[in-house]
Amino acid sequence: MTDQGRGHRVQRLTLATVAQIAGVSTATASKVVNDRPDVAPDTRRRVAAVINELGYESTTAPRAIHLDPVVAVVFDSLANSYSTQVLRGVLTAAGEYGVDIVVEVLSEQGSAVGPKPLSAQWLRSAAHKGWKGVLAVTTDLSPAVVTSFRKAGVQVVAIDPPNALDDTLVSVGSTNYIGGTQATDHLLELGHLRIGVAAGPSSSPVARERIHGFRSALEAADVRCDESLIVHGDFEYPAGVRMGTVLLSRDHPPTAIIAASDATALGVLESARRMGVRVPQDLSVVGYDDSPAALSSAPPLTTVRQPMSSVGRVALRNLFLQNAGQDPASHHIQLATTLVVRESTAPPSRA
Repeated sequence: MTDQGRGHRVQRLTLATVAQIAGVSTATASKVVNDRPDVAPDTRRRVAAVINELGYESTTAPRAIHLDPVVAVVFDSLANSYSTQVLRGVLTAAGEYGVDIVVEVLSEQGSAVGPKPLSAQWLRSAAHKGWKGVLAVTTDLSPAVVTSFRKAGVQVVAIDPPNALDDTLVSVGSTNYIGGTQATDHLLELGHLRIGVAAGPSSSPVARERIHGFRSALEAADVRCDESLIVHGDFEYPAGVRMGTVLLSRDHPPTAIIAASDATALGVLESARRMGVRVPQDLSVVGYDDSPAALSSAPPLTTVRQPMSSVGRVALRNLFLQNAGQDPASHHIQLATTLVVRESTAPPSRA
């Protein structure tokens, strides 16, 4: 057709162009447009995504292309068991809801193409594509990012956020305060009085809640809290090695250590091995998460189990409640933790 005002030809989006962008033949693209069954599901989704993105309209078969709704799951990092367990729960729930999941990892964005996840541009693109929302896993949601979500009209549910959130956002996690008391009560019952903590970052709400539980359990047992036995780091193995070394080098070292995560606890076990400290004969160690590594460590790790898969399922369900305009039962949802006793804890030696 001709643009009479400018006197030049306007190019119309053709099915051949759609096929070229999707990387399929024109015949395959035509089958998708006409809803033919003899197309592989992945191919159908790829072609349909291009059609929806570019706004292609068929003149011969003007029917809508229906995709499953999309939810983005944004991780600070996937290089830990916690994240993979949460993702497993999200994927299970996605199958139940008929949802497609897009995974983004902030720590791997150095070589990525396109806007950074959670940036204003990225959120505008998500809104344009009609995505149902974002699950932000252990990812910092600053006030500026929250404002960008609201401006874009994209729903978000935070999973174990590392920073404090306002009461308008829904977050899902576990009962960290109770988890801290469960670990401490177990060690107190074994007879430990000098208990160290290889804690998470002091800025982390999750880490602070567990420390509050630790202090509360000591106070209830009328046991003095030695502040020199509380050190902070991240939730990873190298931090566990460092914090374990610091604690075991004290003039009066602890007889037990509660770690911020199972990965941190494994680091504490390594620091003990290097220093000739036997576990559990000389030192008891308690982890947090109940990851697969806790069962295969030497010795198998006593740990506080977080219902990580359930956290992922509950977060996705609450995202859909928000999309349906329903208020959540609570803006800060916490699922119950459980202490799992294995071989890394024992009564303190008489020596």
